Amino acid sequence: MKAYVFPGQGAQFTGMGKELYEQSDLARELFERANEILGFRITDIMFEGTADELKQTKVTQPAVFLHSVILAKTMNESFKPEMVAGHSLGEFSALVANGTLSFEDGLKLVSQRAIAMQKACEITPSTMAAVLGLTDEKVEEVCASIDGVVVPANYNCPGQLVISGETGAVERACEAMKAAGAKRALILPVGGAFHSPMMEPAREELAAAIEATHFSTPVCPVYQNVTANAVSDPSEIKKNLIVQLTAPVKWTQSVQQMVKDGATLFTEIGPGNVLQGLIKKIDPTAEVAGAN
Repeated sequence: MKAYVFPGQGAQFTGMGKELYEQSDLARELFERANEILGFRITDIMFEGTADELKQTKVTQPAVFLHSVILAKTMNESFKPEMVAGHSLGEFSALVANGTLSFEDGLKLVSQRAIAMQKACEITPSTMAAVLGLTDEKVEEVCASIDGVVVPANYNCPGQLVISGETGAVERACEAMKAAGAKRALILPVGGAFHSPMMEPAREELAAAIEATHFSTPVCPVYQNVTANAVSDPSEIKKNLIVQLTAPVKWTQSVQQMVKDGATLFTEIGPGNVLQGLIKKIDPTAEVAGAN
C-alpha cells in the first residue's frame, strides 16, 4: 500500500517551491491564490527570503504547508494515496491531500494556527529540547519527576524524543536526562513549547476555527498524531486535530501502525527528507522515497 507523509515546521529552506512555481501553471495559480488569502506575498519570502524571514512562525507554517500541498496537487494521476500522515503541522497537509479539507480552508487554518501558537509562546517563557539515546519510558519517567511543566512532545523515532514545557523545567529535565544516560539533551532554537499544556490558549483559539470549518469524508484514512491510528470519520478527525496542539506527536507509533496495516512504500511530500530518515529508523525494512 502507498503511504504519503508530510513534514512539519523546521523543513523550510530558502528557494522552496520556486521550481514548482516556474514549471507548473497549476502550482503558479495555487501559490498566487495563497498570496491573496494570506494578505502578503509569501512566495517572495519562500523563493528569495532570508533564513530569518522564513523562520517567522506566521511564514514557516504556511510555507511548509504550501510546498507540500501544491507538490501533491501537481503529481496528478500518480498521486493515489491509500493512507496519509503528517508530522505536527504536516497533518494539515495530509488532510488536504486526502480530501478532508479544501486547499483554501487548509491554508486558512494553518495560518490561524501559526498566529495562535505565536501568541501562546509570548505568554510564558517556554522551549523544547531533543533527547537522544533514552527509551520512551525513561524520558516519560524523567519528565514526570521534574517540578514544573515538561512533557514528551514528539516521539520521532526510537531513541529520539523531543520534550516541551516551561523553560526552567525543560532545562532541569535536560540535566536529569543526561544523568539518566542520554547521549544528548539539547535545547532547540524554537519559539515556544509546542505540543504541551503551554499551548492551551492556542488550542482554544484554533478549536473555534476548526469547528467552523467544513471537513469532508476523506478518500483514504489519516493516521493522526494524537491517536497513531487510522481515522476516516470527519468529526473524529476534527476532534483529534483540536487536541493535537497540546498533545504529543506519536510519530513512531503512527509509522509502526501504518506498517502493520500494510504500508509498503512511504513517500515524503514537501521540503526536505527528515521523515524518510525517521521512518528508516522506526522500521529499517520500510521503503522510503521523496517527491520533493
